Amino acid sequence: MSIPQSGGGPIEHHEQLAGYLESGCKPEDEWRIGTEHEKFGYCRDTLKPIPYDGERSVLAVLEGLRDLHGWAPLEEGGKLIGLEKDGANVSLEPGGQLELSGAPVETIHETCDEVNAHLRDVKDIADKVGVGFIGLGAAPQWSHEEMPMMPKGRYKLMDAYMQKVGTMGRSMMRRTCTVQVNLDFASEADMVQKLRVALALQPVATALFANSPFFDGKPNGHKSWRSRVWRDLDADRTGMLPFVFEEGFGFEQYADYALDVPMYFVYRDGRYVDALGMSFRDFLKGELPALPGEKPTLSDWADHLTTTFPEARIKKFMEMRGADGGPWRRLCALPAFWVGLMYDQSSLDAAWDLCKDWDTETREALRVAASENALQAQVGKINMHDLAREAVAISEAGLKARARSGAGGLVPDETHFLNALKESVESGKVPADELLDHYNGDWNGDLDRIYAEYSY
Repeated sequence: MSIPQSGGGPIEHHEQLAGYLESGCKPEDEWRIGTEHEKFGYCRDTLKPIPYDGERSVLAVLEGLRDLHGWAPLEEGGKLIGLEKDGANVSLEPGGQLELSGAPVETIHETCDEVNAHLRDVKDIADKVGVGFIGLGAAPQWSHEEMPMMPKGRYKLMDAYMQKVGTMGRSMMRRTCTVQVNLDFASEADMVQKLRVALALQPVATALFANSPFFDGKPNGHKSWRSRVWRDLDADRTGMLPFVFEEGFGFEQYADYALDVPMYFVYRDGRYVDALGMSFRDFLKGELPALPGEKPTLSDWADHLTTTFPEARIKKFMEMRGADGGPWRRLCALPAFWVGLMYDQSSLDAAWDLCKDWDTETREALRVAASENALQAQVGKINMHDLAREAVAISEAGLKARARSGAGGLVPDETHFLNALKESVESGKVPADELLDHYNGDWNGDLDRIYAEYSY
């Protein structure tokens, strides 16, 4: 999850809220790609989740990356809770999941090089301390009680609040992992088209990357349990945002939506002030109960925007949030899929043509069906397998049109990063199907096998 934002002055006019979002607009030659992915750590001898500190721990991995691979430390309350280097961050999710938030780069070649270097460095340290890391959408066996809580003030506040607003918030925090990509927009109109495509086609990403068919030690009846978890987290801050598809939608309407999302906290002097359930609108008037008489800064607004969790969201850029964490290859395939759809206008138009006639009920039904059945999902006349085939083909065309070469010019474009998805489209099977085949076949129901065969 996001680290505290900084650099924003006082909010003196309501227009600054939408203006903050609009300030992210960039000309096409300045568009970048930021890939984020999370992974579970476990003790190799016990196959149990790693604690925050100790010989085999999250802290041991962070210290190893700091001391042996040149990462600078980030601390909270005197505890090491993250790292930074060359525009990238390593941070901790609530249950100790290790996240790489990559630097903004120009091509998929660069973002994949970054992912590869990170995973090699993490494996180097993990091997030294007896830890393994695995990419899955949900922890297959570990209970809530077995998952540690990281020493971050934000998470302590959220943990208590999650129990009041939904049934699965604490499972999301401790027992899920995702891969996502952050992309830019050129203008309000460009943002609107991209966000509509991102939300409508997010179920396609959920289906293609579905990789969480196990929970509590057994099959859970879904291909993406992570997606299922998000549906019962907190209705005020999750979902498919139907208002985005209404006429007149723009930065102002998104700002109004975010204003109505209840607050979590205000970050002051290195600590998180409890503002759970309070109103940012009251904050604007100097009437926030947690900080009476004080008005917010743009940094507070930036922080608040990180506490909205729809399937796609905007800040000064756009985040695609619908995919399970997964195998090494798919960590590069996710940004490739969305860059191909979003960063070529012809492909963006074609992607919008796929989904522009859907109504709110269809989009939500696709979200649910993707979670349950992945590429086997069917909603009315919409077959997810066929839809995914079309979306991947449009993405491939977009990447070809971008023609961003790699490997010193030896690789003409970025299309090969879609190979894992093209294989799924060809076979009709996604990672969850493969895992279930093993579980019901050569694993004979022994989920311990997943660690040896699917760890990084």
